[in-house]
Amino acid sequence: MSQVLLRSIVTTLIVTGHGCGGDTGSAPFPAAGSVPVGLVRVATGLSFPLFLTAPPGDSARLFIVEKTGKIRIVKDGVLLPGSFLDVSAAVSNGGEQGLLGMAFHPAYRTNGLFVVSYTNTSGDTRISTFRVSSNPDKADPASEQAILSQPQPFANHNGGMVAFGPDGNLYIGLGDGGSGGDPSGNGQNLNTRLAKLLRVEVTGPGSITIPTDNPFVGTSGALGEIWSRGLRNPWRFSFDRSTGDLYIADVGQDRREEVDAVTGATRFGRGLNFGWNRMEGTSCFQPATGCDTTGLTRPVIDYDHSQGCSVTGGYVYRGRALPTLRGTYFYGDYCQGWVRSFRLQASSVTDQLVWPTLAPNGAITSFGEDAAGELYVLVSGGSVYRIVPK
Repeated sequence: MSQVLLRSIVTTLIVTGHGCGGDTGSAPFPAAGSVPVGLVRVATGLSFPLFLTAPPGDSARLFIVEKTGKIRIVKDGVLLPGSFLDVSAAVSNGGEQGLLGMAFHPAYRTNGLFVVSYTNTSGDTRISTFRVSSNPDKADPASEQAILSQPQPFANHNGGMVAFGPDGNLYIGLGDGGSGGDPSGNGQNLNTRLAKLLRVEVTGPGSITIPTDNPFVGTSGALGEIWSRGLRNPWRFSFDRSTGDLYIADVGQDRREEVDAVTGATRFGRGLNFGWNRMEGTSCFQPATGCDTTGLTRPVIDYDHSQGCSVTGGYVYRGRALPTLRGTYFYGDYCQGWVRSFRLQASSVTDQLVWPTLAPNGAITSFGEDAAGELYVLVSGGSVYRIVPK
């Protein structure tokens, strides 16, 4: 993948704020974390792993999404030889394309329903439901039913994250359609799904409805499924399983990567505008012409490309193995391979740290969270690691 494509394959974190000036310069390098932590490898030999998750309450299995089209299972610490699902024949596998996301329905234990996000052989986004078969380690490939199809004008900035929120609704992240600079102005256009976070209710296999409390329902010229806008490429976002707060990592263009976090009255980011393409991080995207920042939501942190080139969003740690780190949000950079963290308290960032012992010596494609709230780091070379006490 080219560096431009690499930069587009990662996440942006979301936070409330307002105003915009010129480039604010590089954020200071954070201090090293002092809690003794490290990585233990739980799987290797995978084909470009992009995501990891687990069904609610399932402590025995990890489900790993491979970019090339398979979902693999680690069961009781062993990578099973087959696949849970194989959609390789239906997936395009260009630089930022592929099988990109997976989410288990909150009632998976009883309905066996899960959602996947991929780019099809035409390069367009397809969001589908599947069902598990009578074998709990095998999905039924014939059960696919599409719930959303989105044409993609370019091959990059596909987003790809899907996640069920604390409210039980499905959130879908889509990038701005690709190329560079958002040439079609999708970021601020409410008549397209591109450059948006969408919110729908999955009512059954292949069936969705638009919640009536979505912010643009009934608004002329706006799509009702839009939840928030102004996102360049929200590769990875997550919800704090304790507070419900939303974190989005939005990949920048040429200068800045950002992390946003939504709390309190704007929980889940309802109706927010994260600024693209007026802003890139905390700076005007085209500083020579200035930018109107009225109503824009500012990231909680950003960093420039002297420190990295593509942000990879993670999770707030809520596991038991590292009690002193509960409430800490972890994220990384795809190109530089570092892992950093911060805490969010009353919408203010504290305790910004870098974790040298968590750097996996590879390009960080994603973080993952298991049923118990323990966290994982995935690298493009084919390995998955769990964050553990040393």
